Amino acid sequence: GNSCVPTNFDQNPSLGYWVYGQRRKYKKYQNGNLLCGINEDRIRLLNKIGFKWNTLGDQWNRRYEELVSYVKEFGDACVP
Repeated sequence: GNSCVPTNFDQNPSLGYWVYGQRRKYKKYQNGNLLCGINEDRIRLLNKIGFKWNTLGDQWNRRYEELVSYVKEFGDACVP
């Protein structure tokens, strides 16, 4: 399993929204807002289970790997 629960997770919508909220709070915390509703203990617990704080980076990496494969196959990065 992983912590990449979509916001609109049909099987458990409240979990999807909660995970989204943790990421938002973490971003605020990283920007210096220590009263955002998350703290070092909660961050540590989520890190302990492999929580992904930035899922956009994963998506970028997947697309990059797809582009690398495309270049190997077609010889250029001019994706139609």
